[in-house]
Amino acid sequence: MNATMNADKDATRYVAGNLGPVDKELTLDESRLTVTGTLPPQLSGRYLRIGPNPAQPIDPDKHHWFIGDGMVHGVRLDAGRATWYRNRYTRTPSTSAALGEAPLTHAIREGRPTTVANTNVIGHAGRTFAIVEAGGAPCELTYELDTIGCTDFDGTLPAAFSAHPKRDPATNRLHTVGYHWAQGPMVQYIVMDPSAAIEFVQDIEIPSGANPMMHELSITATRAVLYDLPCVFDIDSAMNGVRLPYRWKPELGARVGLLPLNGGDVIWCDLDEPCYVFHSYTAFDGPDGQVIMDCVVHPRMFHSDVHGPDEGIPTTQRWTIDPNTRTVKREPLHDVPSEFPRVDERLVGRQARYGLSVGIGKGWDHGPLVRTDFVTGAVQTISHGPGRGTMETVFIPRTDQSAEDDGWLMSMVHDANTQQTDLVLLDAGEPSSAPVATVHIPARVPYGFHGNWVPDL
Repeated sequence: MNATMNADKDATRYVAGNLGPVDKELTLDESRLTVTGTLPPQLSGRYLRIGPNPAQPIDPDKHHWFIGDGMVHGVRLDAGRATWYRNRYTRTPSTSAALGEAPLTHAIREGRPTTVANTNVIGHAGRTFAIVEAGGAPCELTYELDTIGCTDFDGTLPAAFSAHPKRDPATNRLHTVGYHWAQGPMVQYIVMDPSAAIEFVQDIEIPSGANPMMHELSITATRAVLYDLPCVFDIDSAMNGVRLPYRWKPELGARVGLLPLNGGDVIWCDLDEPCYVFHSYTAFDGPDGQVIMDCVVHPRMFHSDVHGPDEGIPTTQRWTIDPNTRTVKREPLHDVPSEFPRVDERLVGRQARYGLSVGIGKGWDHGPLVRTDFVTGAVQTISHGPGRGTMETVFIPRTDQSAEDDGWLMSMVHDANTQQTDLVLLDAGEPSSAPVATVHIPARVPYGFHGNWVPDL
């Protein structure tokens, strides 16, 4: 692969192929869903995915992949059956306007930005939320994926939320970081309790003095990891009408901060050279106060391509963050281009053996599942067949006590041969074997961003 995934630098490629939107909201019942193999009878819940799905034609000079109207897709499994597939726009006020509909007014706060909710979809406290970063309001959905309205979590969210809360498996609390350009060089560390109420907020000043795009944070059992990386809000771009006005400014340097999980002082540790991280696999506490983090690293972001994340090959690295020397040691683990990393959710903030990611090709085309063994260093690429590309893959343990290779790997898989999509379950112990089960969906699901298994309570 070349230094960039695609030499074309206008926005149209981010709405082409399976990055492109679909134009219909569908409700397909069990009679429309064919199953090959046997769905595990103990799985009852929903597999949900979300991504940008522009409701109107784009401006190829100013559009950005990240700002398209949100659409959520879901397949419900129930005791060995696939009972429905649905896709629905997340109807924030701006998306309702794009669809020519009257805006929903439920639970929207005065002054909250009317942006899209298109980046992640999660279940928490028996509720479903479509979420986004950079100040946009979270959007609450029904079980069937219809929009209830924008939410501030029953009045407990003071400002911005995030697209990437991390669930501490020991407490069932969500930890995240919210940012918005109007806040200045400051972000808010946010903790949500198990009932979906914000219980703690801490303002954190950014040492670069800029407004970084802090796409996610990482957590260990004791600390949060914050990223001050030089992809930052650019006022000149904003004044020129750019929809996502964040630009690469390497002169600001790069650093990560360690913050106690219950709040406190931040220790900032410098990186040897600038880079950008959207996602980590996990982080965990190491010896002598160190934090060890496995992550996907981009060499730069929004430098030559201002329409999407196409700035060189993303590689998998291990970072050792040392608060004593305030430095970060970076070690390459492999250079297989991949993104959307995941681990067993029971091991978020702990050391995991296996990492799952999506092989990424030219133009952000999706390819095989990439499985990294962090103990042996082995990297396995698992193809779903010619013309078929996996989306973000999650691990579902067979039981609460199962090992992290005893269960199923679940993802949606796009088939370019048929322009349709499958929900595929692989045996986590033998992922290169034939699928345990495949739910054939007679519709196309765009690659989008993130997906999660949300079990029924």
